[in-house]
Amino acid sequence: MGSWDSDYQIQDWAKVQELVRTNRIDLFQRAPSELRRYRQFIFNIIQEYGSVMKFVLCTRLQWDSVVPSSTVPFGDPADVKILYNDWPYGVDPRIVHLVIWTKFNLEDDPETDDLTPAARQAIDAYVDQTFKAHTRNPDHVVWFKNWKNLKSVHAVEHFHVMLFEPDMKFVEEITGGDVPLSVRLKIECED
Repeated sequence: MGSWDSDYQIQDWAKVQELVRTNRIDLFQRAPSELRRYRQFIFNIIQEYGSVMKFVLCTRLQWDSVVPSSTVPFGDPADVKILYNDWPYGVDPRIVHLVIWTKFNLEDDPETDDLTPAARQAIDAYVDQTFKAHTRNPDHVVWFKNWKNLKSVHAVEHFHVMLFEPDMKFVEEITGGDVPLSVRLKIECED
C-alpha cells in the first residue's frame, strides 16, 4: 500500500537549510503522488530514449557534446546550463529548486564521496556570483551536490541550488524561461 500526500510533511526553508548544512541530502523527499509520477516518468523515458542521460542531453540540455570549452570550471558560460529541477522535492512552494548542469567534472574525494575542497570552493564562488549577488538575502540561497548513490543522472555533472522567495524575473532570466517537466506534464494532462 502506498503513502498519501496528506501524511507528507512539506519541508520548510529552515529544514532545507539544515539538511544542506548537515549534508543529510538523503533526507530530501518527494510527496508520494509526485514520487509516483516521477517513477512513471523515468520508466517511460527509459522505454523511449534508452536512458535518462540520453533524454537529458537531447531534450533538456540540448548539448551535442559534454566536452567543456574551457579547462577552468565555470570558465565559459557555454559549459553551464541552469534549469529547474524537473521533479523537485516536497518543499515549501516558495522555494525554487534549480539544477546547474556542467560539461566539466566537479571532483569528488574518493575516500569521502564528497567534493574536494577545490571543487567546493569553485562552486561556492559560482553560486556567490550567480545567485547570492542577485538576491535580497544571501541566506536565501543554498546549494548541494548529490552523492553518487542519490543521482538519477550520473553521466552529466550537476549540482542543485535552492532559492527561498527569489525574484521570479531573475529566475526566468537565468533559466531562459524554463518550466519544470513535472509542471508541463501536469498542464498537458489538464488540457
